[in-house]
Order: sequence, then structure tokens, then C-alpha cells
Amino acid sequence: MFKLSGKRVLLVGLGARGRAACRLLCESGASVVAVDRKDSDALREETKRLAKLGAEVHLGLAKPDTKLLAGVDLGVISVGGIRETDWVRSLRKRDVPVIGELELGYQQLRCLNIAVTGTNGKTSAAKLIEQVLLGGQRETRLAGKVNCPVCDAVTDSKELDYLMLAVNSFQLELTQFFQPTVAVLMNIEQDHQDHYRGMAEYVKAKARMFANQQPFDWAIVQSEALAQIRSLGIEIPSKVITFSSSNRRADISLNRGLIVSRVPGWEGPLLDFSECRLQGAHNAEIIMAALAVGRVLKIPLEQSAGVLKSQPPLLHRCETVAEINGIRFINDSRSTNLAAMEKTLTSMPPAPGGSPNIWLLAGGRDKGGAFPKWAPCWTTELKR
Repeated sequence: MFKLSGKRVLLVGLGARGRAACRLLCESGASVVAVDRKDSDALREETKRLAKLGAEVHLGLAKPDTKLLAGVDLGVISVGGIRETDWVRSLRKRDVPVIGELELGYQQLRCLNIAVTGTNGKTSAAKLIEQVLLGGQRETRLAGKVNCPVCDAVTDSKELDYLMLAVNSFQLELTQFFQPTVAVLMNIEQDHQDHYRGMAEYVKAKARMFANQQPFDWAIVQSEALAQIRSLGIEIPSKVITFSSSNRRADISLNRGLIVSRVPGWEGPLLDFSECRLQGAHNAEIIMAALAVGRVLKIPLEQSAGVLKSQPPLLHRCETVAEINGIRFINDSRSTNLAAMEKTLTSMPPAPGGSPNIWLLAGGRDKGGAFPKWAPCWTTELKR
């Protein structure tokens, strides 16, 4: 673990997570130099508060400055696409330890943590698990996302039983000691291929969440994702519970509308999925993961099931916003990759006779994924 007091720390990236990291570093007694390649009126206004805390802030610096690198004891990174960051390369050439803001926050926490990752569904799963814990009278809070960075949760963490963390592969790349008490992996689908050199590298980044777990910790993993991890020769050191909506050999699976467990001592039907407000196979897996977390934390099944049945879809995730003349208008703007879009489309009921009945409006940045051949089966028109 890194001692921060009296250390000179270079912080790269002043987005919401970076600013939270800067505040934590200053409060911990570090001498902070914070840089960002952007320079805007809004960012200048945001960073004025950091300067008042004692941080030395430099905006509009895309290239490393030798003077700023002098005497640095630790680098903290809070930007995506770290492999292309010149600042990171400069720090590593000088043998300066480099961690991410997730690792920084984790090392200062004063409670246990439950971490959720996956190509899709991590935020929805984290929120559902948070509700299950609250229903079981466990003090918890959700952090890790841009609107609630982990570094901002440190101060209050001593009052919590667990901190819920929704984390992505970029954050996991820069972990060193990060150890979730319960680690949940929802799935691994093709994504961020503009950053990673193939799927194997992406899978390894996701698998870092389990690297420091011990035999007494828990891993709740989609069975298909576990197979991908093991195909690379990576073994998970903690106790494992698998789940899947399509693989009935998983510890928790979907069978004729029932969520069923094969976990020793917990065998049998757990929940009738048709009674839940959430629908679709992908949401069934989210509920499976939440049930499994409740199980390992000794929350009674009746409490967990009651909470999960009442949960509505999150905003912008397959959210029905209107129905006009028999036509449903669905906001699924949080589907930011092709796998997420596929899950939404396949959860839609077909028209009479099985003909296409979806008009898809899609756009965004191409992240190097292969556009699927199945699209014409569900849509009238798909434009890249």
C-alpha cells in the first residue's frame, strides 16, 4: 500500500474521477501536480477548487513536461485508453509506480467492497445488489461510476458494511492490490477493440478483478465468461458461483421461467422470473447475480426475492417512454456496444408471423467491433 503523506504525486486526468482523486490526495497530505490535456472555461472553473486545496494544476498539457516529472513518487491515472498516454510512458520510463484512481480509492477505504464488472449490465447489477443489501439491513453505498467516484466515498466508508463498486476494464488495468470481498462478472462481449489488441487482452483486463482474491472471498461469474477466462489459463482463487440464462449446468440458471439453483445447500427454485418487472434473458442474469450475492452475504432468500421482483428498469436501459397507436417507443441509449444492442433487440416480441417489427435508430462511435449478421432478422433497416 502507498503512503501518501509528504509524497509528490502526479495526477493525470481531471474529469470527475480525477478531481475526486485529487481531493483525496490533497486531504491525505500528498503534494499534488495535476495535469489534463484539455483546457476549457468549465474545466478551469472546476480546477479552481483543487488549487485552493493546494494542488498545482496545469491544463492543456498533452505532452509530458520534464520539470513536472522531477521528483515524482507516484503516478495516478484517471483517463481511459491509458496505453496511448504519453504521461504514463514517461512515468514508467522513470520507474515511477503508476496506479489508477480505483486503486487509489480502494487503498484508503475503511470497509469491505463488492465489485461488479462486465461488458454490459454492470451498473444495473450493482444497483440491484445495492438494493438487496439495503433490504437486508446492510449499510452500503454505490460508487465507482463517473457521478460517484470511489475516491469521494472514502471519507464515509468507515460507516459502511460494504461499498458497492461498478468498475470497467480501464480501471482494472491499473489495479495492484485491489481485492473485492465479492467480485461479480456479468459477461464478456466484444467491446473496446479500438483499445485492446484482440479479445484475449480484453478478457485478461476483466479477469484482473479476481487476481488478489483469497480462498475465503467469493466470485460470482457468468458461466460463459468463466469459460473465456479459463481458456487463457487463468484460474480464479476464490470460491466461485456461476450463473447463466442459457447454460443449465451453471450453479444458477433459468429453467422454464424459473430461476433455479444447484448450489449445494441452496438447491431448487429461487424466484419466478415472470413475476419480476425486469424482463429479458440479460435481466434474468442480473437478478441471478444479485441473488447469489445475497446468498453469500447470508441475506434471507425471501428478502432478496421480494426486493428484486419490485425493481424497475433503470433509465435509458430498454426503457419504455411512450406508447402511441400501439407503437412502443423505447429508450435504450445506454446500450453502447453491439452486444448490448443485440440483447435488447432479441428481448423484443416479434410481430405476428415473425416478421421484423423494430425500427432501430442507432449511432455513436465505432469501437472496432464486428457488426452482426443477425441485425436484419429483427430490424427493418440497420444503417452503420
